[in-house]
Amino acid sequence: MTAVAARWVLPVSSAPVAGGWVSAAHGRVATVGRGPAPAETRDLGDVVLLPGLVNAHTHLELSWMAGRVPPQPSMDAWIRTMMGIRRAGPAGGDAEITAAIQDAVASLISTGTVLVGDVSNSLASVPALAAAGLDATVFHEILGFNPLDPAALVRDAHARVGDASRRHVPCSVVAHAPYSTSPALFREIAARHEGPAPLAVHLAESNEEMEFLRTGEGPIREMLESLGVWTGSWTPPGSHPVRYLRDLGYLQPGTLLVHGVHLTTDDLEDVRAAGAVVVTCPRSNVWVGGGVPPLARFYASGVDVAIGTDSLTSVDSLSLFDELAAMRRLAPEVDAARLLESATRVGAAALGYTRDYGAISTGKLATFVAVQVPAGLTRARDVEEYLVSGVPASAVSLVNLTAP
Repeated sequence: MTAVAARWVLPVSSAPVAGGWVSAAHGRVATVGRGPAPAETRDLGDVVLLPGLVNAHTHLELSWMAGRVPPQPSMDAWIRTMMGIRRAGPAGGDAEITAAIQDAVASLISTGTVLVGDVSNSLASVPALAAAGLDATVFHEILGFNPLDPAALVRDAHARVGDASRRHVPCSVVAHAPYSTSPALFREIAARHEGPAPLAVHLAESNEEMEFLRTGEGPIREMLESLGVWTGSWTPPGSHPVRYLRDLGYLQPGTLLVHGVHLTTDDLEDVRAAGAVVVTCPRSNVWVGGGVPPLARFYASGVDVAIGTDSLTSVDSLSLFDELAAMRRLAPEVDAARLLESATRVGAAALGYTRDYGAISTGKLATFVAVQVPAGLTRARDVEEYLVSGVPASAVSLVNLTAP
């Protein structure tokens, strides 16, 4: 048995512990205690110990474009800029893409992430995640607004996922978004879906998307026409994107609805009733011109809220502490403890890792985040506020008691 002590322990699943300690046996948490600690306990000093963080939405294969896609006033402008750069490709070819993914994975780990939900068109992130030992669910995303053979697209994607899963990285075949995926393709993906990895989709991310879903017109229609994939047989679903997914069979328990910037109160009630999850990425939403997510409304609705950073094409770091700080600025009325729960327990459950992550409690993997805290923080509420108010990367380290 091994044990560590800290000035504060934030288990998430129970009340914060001042002067607490955590013991582990066989790589998993045995006891969370306060007061006299077991013999040979390692004292970590003036730190708060909390569960490893869960970044529920990234696009690691886009990491090579970091710093190349500037903020835009609209989602349409951002998509066009990003697509132009992506089609041109990196000067260093696949080697540059691979190196950028590896660097991004390292940055996730160094800022306290122990579990990630990564969206990938190519599955290029799977080897890097496996090599680094960073647990993940990978969402193999396919697109096709007017595909000739939806069944073949999905069948081929499942074959690729089968190969990737042999690296012990759980994968799921998912759709990109309502404006890039045909109804037939949505239905085919949903019909073939099998757990444990959930479905995911980008939804209600921008005004342009909402206009397209409402009327079938606007910049997104123009983009589809320019790409030669527009079909006059597509019928806009109106103003209810969540119900559109439900009618297609795609809104299943646990489905991750990423972004949700323009979800209404009625939409969120449908999300809650379905047992789906909203994954919010506020820094990215602002960067791409999508708008500011209604975070307070998310939490008030009772839906499960997980947190992602999105990709380095639309944020300047993959640190979940940076994302939490943005959320605190946008939603000062939401309790800090709820934000931290989104970054740990809710994220772990959303990605299918409840057994291992999300809390410091008996039976979970003994991998934690230690954050240096100022000496003047004497109340649990103050510690929680500190953690969501902008923690520098230099103050963060991983504590791993999982070695045999």
